[in-house]
Amino acid sequence: MSAGGSTKVILISLCANFLIAVSKFVGSVITGSASLLAEAVHSLSDCGNQALLLYGQRLAKKPPTAHYPLGRSKELFFWSFVVALLLFSMGGMFSLYEGLHKIQHPEPLSYPLVGIGILVVAVGLEGFSFWACYKEVRHQNHFGSLWQWIRQTTSADLLVIFLEDAAALFGLLFALCALSLTWITGNPLFDAIGSCAIGVLLLIVAVILAREVKQMLIGQMPSIDYRDKLDALLVTMMPGARLIKLIALQQGVDAILIAYKIHPGDMAQDVHTAIAKVNAFEDAVKTAYPEIKWQFAELDVKDD
Repeated sequence: MSAGGSTKVILISLCANFLIAVSKFVGSVITGSASLLAEAVHSLSDCGNQALLLYGQRLAKKPPTAHYPLGRSKELFFWSFVVALLLFSMGGMFSLYEGLHKIQHPEPLSYPLVGIGILVVAVGLEGFSFWACYKEVRHQNHFGSLWQWIRQTTSADLLVIFLEDAAALFGLLFALCALSLTWITGNPLFDAIGSCAIGVLLLIVAVILAREVKQMLIGQMPSIDYRDKLDALLVTMMPGARLIKLIALQQGVDAILIAYKIHPGDMAQDVHTAIAKVNAFEDAVKTAYPEIKWQFAELDVKDD
């Protein structure tokens, strides 16, 4: 996924969520709806989350320094994990608390049609944001099913936005159903239940997101298996040589570290020639796979 593509998706989502948050807060004040207030807090939380992702993207682009010899590409993973925690606390827990509070202390709603109208508009805005994100996901999904993409992608920023937008869209539908049932029946219990449902939804999404981003943060292998690809390239450049060990780590959205040992084969007795060939091999890897930012190669004749 290109950085430009993910940034565009984040900005679209940020603008949509800001407009939605303002309209929801106004609607919650007018109607007194718990589910509308829960959705307002959710949208405001999403705005903060998207700002953190943009901040993480900027930090991740900083070049290597003496203090950060491999660069700061994992910054985006860290801020994505922070977003998951905020989604859990500010979004899910608040919505659940507000719903339980209104179940214990129900209050009649004022002007429920105003809230319903706001939610209908919000569904349209959120649907536009979600569709823009989904198109980017579909463009870079080479894993097959959507669930496989969620489990295996290393595009942390796009994963966050996709799950946030999906949760926001379903949350809006929950709130719309809850507010409509409250308006039809005159029973505010449906509105409170809607807030609880939104809270549970956000907690589930937050847990899934935290689990997936944690794997990237602690050192996940890339979603592409480079072993066979590098083996084939090595054979064409160093006939008889072979890879005897390879470690690949995802260091960022578009940054991979690879360390490998190469058995020089027939060139084992000619160290200088073997080193020159390995250097040429590293250049070829860099050209063929620009996402591999760091390579550490070692000549060895042991297989262990």
